[in-house]
Amino acid sequence: MSAVQTLPPPARRRDAGALPYPVPAAPPRPAWQYALKRGFDVVVAAGVLVITAPVMLVAALAIVAATGGSPWYVQERVGMNGRRFRLFKLRTMIRDAHARREEVAHLNEVDGPVFKIRRDPRVHAVGALLRRTSIDELPNFVNVLLGDMSVVGPRPPLPEEVAHYDAVAMRRLCMRPGVTCLWQISGRSALSFDEWMELDNRYIDSWTIGGDLRIVLRTIPEVLGGTGAH
Repeated sequence: MSAVQTLPPPARRRDAGALPYPVPAAPPRPAWQYALKRGFDVVVAAGVLVITAPVMLVAALAIVAATGGSPWYVQERVGMNGRRFRLFKLRTMIRDAHARREEVAHLNEVDGPVFKIRRDPRVHAVGALLRRTSIDELPNFVNVLLGDMSVVGPRPPLPEEVAHYDAVAMRRLCMRPGVTCLWQISGRSALSFDEWMELDNRYIDSWTIGGDLRIVLRTIPEVLGGTGAH
């Protein structure tokens, strides 16, 4: 049973931006390690955006041709210490997808406060391909350059997910969220919520720049193979 389901619901909050529990402090580390991680983020993100710019352009044009409207999708996410930011992605769903969420709520295949469907009927044909290859997430590297995210770190959750976090899950907000992490190279959506949280906590306690590089290199074949992606 998920740890989220065994703890009491969040206390009543004064405003929509409040957190259900305080964010624990990150394990202490020398400032130079964080500076090195930030430098790694900027170099990798800039390189990825330059190399994949033609891919994103073709994907954007395909979305416009298939569905009309903007190919870009901006979504509010929760970052380090509960700060909210706008996450950039390529749009993989029909334009009224959020309004139709209640229609497909019964199809949710993930436990805990997470909503994922392997064959979501709101995903358009081009979007299905973009999700399998993770091309839709390439604009996340813009968020890395802006400092909202890191290349490696826990994935940024939605505000409605955080509203149902327990004190243990809140720990994943103690560091900058990432484009990839241990979860992405260990099964992704095939894992339970508790397994996901365990991997995030393991990363928070033990990350190194060398470890980040290894995760990035292991992410590439996972993305190409579409393992656990939906």
